[in-house]
Amino acid sequence: MEPILKFARRWGAPVAAGIFFALWCVAEAGRMGPNGGHWGPGSLDTWEGTWPLVLMTLAIAVAVWQPTVSLALTGLLLIGQLAHLIPPMYANYWAIYIGSFIALAFIAWTTQGRMRLAAAGANVLFASSMTFLMLSWRYGAGVGWFSQIGGDSGILLRNGWQLFALLMMIAAACFSLGLLLSLYQERGSLFRARELAERTLQATEVDLIVEQERTRIARDLHDVLAHSLAVIAAQADGSRYLSRDQPKAVLGALENIAGSARTALVDAQRVIEGVRGDGMAVPQPQFTDIEGLVEGLQHGSLKIQTSESGTRMELSRGQQVAVFRIVQECLTNALKHGGRGTAVRLHFNWSGPGLTVHVASEVSSSKHGHPVIAGPQRLGRGLPGMRERAHSAGGWITAGPDGEQFRVTAFIPYLTDVEDSARENIVEEHSLTHNDLQVAAAGDADRND
Repeated sequence: MEPILKFARRWGAPVAAGIFFALWCVAEAGRMGPNGGHWGPGSLDTWEGTWPLVLMTLAIAVAVWQPTVSLALTGLLLIGQLAHLIPPMYANYWAIYIGSFIALAFIAWTTQGRMRLAAAGANVLFASSMTFLMLSWRYGAGVGWFSQIGGDSGILLRNGWQLFALLMMIAAACFSLGLLLSLYQERGSLFRARELAERTLQATEVDLIVEQERTRIARDLHDVLAHSLAVIAAQADGSRYLSRDQPKAVLGALENIAGSARTALVDAQRVIEGVRGDGMAVPQPQFTDIEGLVEGLQHGSLKIQTSESGTRMELSRGQQVAVFRIVQECLTNALKHGGRGTAVRLHFNWSGPGLTVHVASEVSSSKHGHPVIAGPQRLGRGLPGMRERAHSAGGWITAGPDGEQFRVTAFIPYLTDVEDSARENIVEEHSLTHNDLQVAAAGDADRND
C-alpha cells in the first residue's frame, strides 16, 4: 500500500489529468457542438468546450507540483467566461468544472497549512462563480434545465442554492479524500518514527547495560590483577633483598620478575581504565616504545635480533598501537613457549606500500626431540587478537610453524589522511576492549599450552 501511495502522491495528478482529458474526448466524440449536437458533429478544434477542458486538465496536472498555478488556471477559466473571452458551459459538458475539485483533492493531499486553506477558500469562490455562470441567462441560460422565468434574480433565488450546494458537496468530498490520504500517510510516518525511536531506545538501554557490566568486570579484574601483580612484585623484591648471597643469575631473574610485574600492572591499568575521568584517553604505546620493550625482554629472557630495511615512514597513532601490540604478543609468546634464552629475529621492512613486520622465534622441543607444536593445537586468544589488530589498522597477518621456527608476518599499509583518521578511531576503540589485556598479557596459548 505504501509504495502505491508514494507513487500516486508524485505522479497521480498527471495520470488523473490524462484520464480526465481522454474520458471527455471519448464522451463528446460524436457531439462536439452546443446544445447536445444540434449544430451537427464537429471536432476538438471547433468544439466550444475545448478551452475549458484544456484549462481544467492543466489545473489537475500541475496541482501537486504547482498548486498556486493550478488555482490560477481555474480562476483564469472563470474570469475568461465572465468576460465572454471563453465560451460558457452548455448542458452537455458543464461537468468539466469538476476538474477544479479534482485538483483540490491533490492539493489537500500534498500540501499543508495556509496553502491547503487557501485552496479550500478559492474553491468556494469558484463554486459561486460556476453557479452564476450556469444559471444566468447571459451565460449558460440555466444549462437547459432550469426555467428562466423572472430573469437572473428569480432563477438564482429559486435554484442557485441547490446548484451551489451540489458543487460544494462535490468539492467537499474531493477535499476530504485528499485530507484523509494525507492523514493516513502522516499516521504511517508517525508509526515508523515511533518504531524507530523504540528500537533506538532499546538499543541504547542494551548498550547502557553492557557498558555498566563491562565497567563492573573491568573494576573487579583490575582489583584482582592489581593485588596479584603487586604481591608478585613485592615478593620478588623481598626475595632479592633477603638473598643477596644467591648466584647472580637468580638475583637477575628476581629483578626481572619484579620489573615485569610492575610493568604489567601499569599496562593493565591503562587497558582496563582506557579513559580518565575527564574523558581524555590515556597515553597509548607508540612505535618508538618497541625499543624499550625489546630491551626489557633481552635482559636474561630472550635473545632478540632486530633489523630494519627501507626508509621509515610515518604511521598513524592507531597503527603504531597495533604494531606495538603485535610485537609484544609475539615476544611474550616466544618467551612462554620457547623459554629463557630463545632466539628471536625481529625485522621491519618499510620498502613496500606498507610496513611489514617479520617475527621468527625458535620452537622448543619435547623430551623426545619433537617440536612442541607437532601435536594438536589449542587456539588461544593471542593470535585472534593480533589478527583483529592488523585488520583494524587496514592490514593482515599470518602466523604458523615453519620448520624449526614459528613465523609471524604482519602488514600495515600506509594510509591517506582521510583513512588515517578513520583507522585511528577504529584502532583506538579496539584498544579499549578486553583483547588488549589478553594480547598484552604474557602466556597466551597460540601454539600449545
